[in-house]
Amino acid sequence: MELRQLRYFVKTAETLNFSEASRALFITQSTLSQQIKQLELEIGAPLFMRDSRTVQLTEAGSELLPYALRTLHEAQLCLDRMTDLNRLLAGTLNIGVTYSFSPILTETLLDFMKLYPGVKLNIYYKPVTELMDMLRSRDVDFVLAFRPPQKLVGIDTHILFQNYLAAIVNEHHPLARLPKVTLEELSRYDLALPSKGLQARNHFDAVTENAHGLNLRVRIELNEVNILLKLVGGSNLATVLAEATTHNITGVKAIPLDLPNNEMAGCVHTLSDSYHKRSMRELVKMLSESAAIRERVSSWL
Repeated sequence: MELRQLRYFVKTAETLNFSEASRALFITQSTLSQQIKQLELEIGAPLFMRDSRTVQLTEAGSELLPYALRTLHEAQLCLDRMTDLNRLLAGTLNIGVTYSFSPILTETLLDFMKLYPGVKLNIYYKPVTELMDMLRSRDVDFVLAFRPPQKLVGIDTHILFQNYLAAIVNEHHPLARLPKVTLEELSRYDLALPSKGLQARNHFDAVTENAHGLNLRVRIELNEVNILLKLVGGSNLATVLAEATTHNITGVKAIPLDLPNNEMAGCVHTLSDSYHKRSMRELVKMLSESAAIRERVSSWL
């Protein structure tokens, strides 16, 4: 039994279509059929039931599938470990980042690239739900995002720092003089809010859903945090974002919102039981030791 045969079997079991599976595997259909036949001979039982229109797993095929998946996963873990040992810090690191997290990450990325020029970084900025899907499908090695409201199945969450929702305004805005901003005070000004689905907006909606009679003057909603900050910095608009989003942004001020449960934890999310690349461990370590993180740990405590 070869790993190649198990890969062919798993892909065919996923698609239940020999033609589609062969295209996905970049082999001919006859090659796929031959390899499945050899696997069936070795196992001593048919794995698929086929007729002119459908393909189905047999009882033996259904029993084999979870073992095949586990074997391929373990083989990939072994390969990842050996690659790390052989290359040290080289290869590719795929990182998923939410928009609010990007200012925190920038300095660390520059330092990491100087220290480890052999590592190619692929960085994906997307809403958190899309990033978690990418993590599950192993398209990214880890995700930097604030902690979701509920624990995600199959994903481990590690807290880097504590943060909070803030009203973000330009330095000369009337709210900039306040130590905290209530929802009533916020409702007196025109708002430019992050779009629904972004983490700061999700958290804001969750903590304000029971605020009866609240009438916010939302003038703009958009899913680009950098544009939001530019709009706020050059106008009398206010927005609501995680305080960490303003790291190293000049011309704006973040004032904590006076809300119950106003806590947001900045986290590293990884796939449970997956191998953590050495380059990932190094980058996360550098991030945890960065000034951006240390400032927020200290200010929160």
